[in-house]
Amino acid sequence: MSDTATTQDETPQDDQPDQPASAEQRMRERRTAAYRKAERVLARVGARASLRERLARLQEAAPEVYDLDEPADLYGNGVVEALEARVAALLGTEAAAFFPTGTLAQQVALRCWAARTGNATVALHALAHPEVHERNAFREVAGLRPVRVTAEPRLPTAQEIRDFEEPFGALMLELPLRDAGFVLPSWEELTEVVEAARERDAVVHFDGARLWESTVHFGRPLHEIADLADSVYVSFYKSLEGFGGAALAGPKTLVEEAKTWRHRYGGMVFQQFPTALAALAGLERELPLLPDFVRHARVVASALREGFTEAGLPWARVFPEEPHTHQFQVWLPYDGDVLLEAAVRQAEETGTYLFSGPWEATGPGLATTEVTVTAAGLEWTAAEVRAAVADFVERLP
Repeated sequence: MSDTATTQDETPQDDQPDQPASAEQRMRERRTAAYRKAERVLARVGARASLRERLARLQEAAPEVYDLDEPADLYGNGVVEALEARVAALLGTEAAAFFPTGTLAQQVALRCWAARTGNATVALHALAHPEVHERNAFREVAGLRPVRVTAEPRLPTAQEIRDFEEPFGALMLELPLRDAGFVLPSWEELTEVVEAARERDAVVHFDGARLWESTVHFGRPLHEIADLADSVYVSFYKSLEGFGGAALAGPKTLVEEAKTWRHRYGGMVFQQFPTALAALAGLERELPLLPDFVRHARVVASALREGFTEAGLPWARVFPEEPHTHQFQVWLPYDGDVLLEAAVRQAEETGTYLFSGPWEATGPGLATTEVTVTAAGLEWTAAEVRAAVADFVERLP
């Protein structure tokens, strides 16, 4: 029998009966189609675009940010080094290292600090990304010991840092704290927290995946914010529309040590020029727009609150009431699947996709979604947001 022959127990794929799609799959397909066809959304997110669209945007932007006649990168040189230099200049640090993922960048940063301080304990928030989304990577892979300073929907306070019952070598602060509603402390609170950590001889590391959009809330430039910390991680895709990737910025000696661990972890990728070019394009094109997004997110949030009040919807919440960044949460007293159906149906029937993200159950009959405002959202007036809310609420049972 030849290698390509089919036995009686093997049915060619084309002859297999189609399996009925699950309800989850059907909804995923409806959401995708509705998003692509929608005439009005609050955010057009690059990650939801087609491959053709993403490549076309990069092809348009790349010549603006790097000489495409230069050789492609090999194991971190060339365009990757140019990106590292750009990040270090923006954040005002001695150096920066490119990493394929933020999970890897932060593990490396904190294990380097643990070796230097002699203390592998990392103090962080209970909602910090490594605690919620990384399958205990700090503990299982990096040999770190995370301890939770607080679980409140805010950043830790200086007093909580001073009163924490055990020593720690590093304090990690997620700015903004995404799972609490993209919240930030005030500038005064942040400086006091950093001082409290230093009083305990701990280093301070900023999980700044979305640090780029924090300047409006803090009223400070990026380099002044980053200067508070001993090291900073930033992401290239969460706000900058990159393909992926991250950077760790800080003292030159730390960054050089981090590059050694990057290699050991398998993060020394042969070529990364598409990701690096997309990151440079994001820094050039998207970064200057973020302050406008933040300011208009406050207009949208206020209009959403007013719209829910006018519609008579009980216990509707926008959090924070005045967003700290261009992203915030909306809480409504319905099951998530009910809200998801109403949102998708509104998009299908009207071309307006007000809430294009998923809805997460947070309690009996209570669900929350995240709202992001980008360039597409700048076109919405407050009156148009209120009208869209009224139409959305009419679709709820």
